[in-house]
Amino acid sequence: MRWDEQPAVLEGLIGSHIQASLTPAMHEREGAEQGLRLIYRRIDIDVLGLGPEALPDLLAAAEWTGFAGVNITFPCKQSVIPLLHDLTDEARALGAVNTVVLRDGRRIGHNTDCSGFAEAFRRSLPDVARRHVVMIGAGGAGAAVAHALLAEGVERLSVHDAEASRAEALVRGLLARFGANRARAIEAVAQAMGDADGLVNCTPVGMTKLPGMPLPAALLRPELWVADVIYFPIETALLRAARAAGCRTLDGGGMAVFQAVGAFRLFTGIAPDPERMLRHFTAMVQAGR
Repeated sequence: MRWDEQPAVLEGLIGSHIQASLTPAMHEREGAEQGLRLIYRRIDIDVLGLGPEALPDLLAAAEWTGFAGVNITFPCKQSVIPLLHDLTDEARALGAVNTVVLRDGRRIGHNTDCSGFAEAFRRSLPDVARRHVVMIGAGGAGAAVAHALLAEGVERLSVHDAEASRAEALVRGLLARFGANRARAIEAVAQAMGDADGLVNCTPVGMTKLPGMPLPAALLRPELWVADVIYFPIETALLRAARAAGCRTLDGGGMAVFQAVGAFRLFTGIAPDPERMLRHFTAMVQAGR
């Protein structure tokens, strides 16, 4: 088949500070492997000088220009919801959307972050203790990770957010879905860390554009496992400190790959090759892309 006879697909990513995202390259490479002319565009609201209030216009523009769908990332995973025609059951339960399929004049919200984190967690930390986990950050990524953690057998989840009301809202949803005593909102992270088996960072603190750590390194100890949803950089200050303290760690790369696997399937209707996408992601990280 000639190149110009291959099926064409247009996709995109809407969010802030996304120039370093490897998602476009993952989709385009897998598209080429599947015989598609797939183009994936970054729509960086920071570069454009816009805020989440521009989402209605951005979604409309994507529809008008023939996008099959768009991924949604920080800080738009929750604010996009009122602009959609429908949500999957999982996206509705999480209260966060990272994938919007545009088809037949309708916008359908999905969440592939939850399944993406769950797959990465199962692969990298299959045998860790799950009695009590502390999670920092209750935004869109935090909602997906929280549901994944409880579904993967975490007995009790303590959730902290700089906006206490956001942590409380997330916990209410978790209790409704998973039952009493499975989650609680906390203000004092240091106190909760005392008997924690694991720690997950779901804030943007540690990203290239927002360096630092979401809690003091002194709270880390060898018995902890530590996960971070950030993947640029792949080794955040938190993960570096955790490894130095002797902790087992999980970086954000696996979640990035496996959420992309789910989104690719939704946008194209074609089953991607997860192992091939994982190899491509790893090669890009090692090359410093």
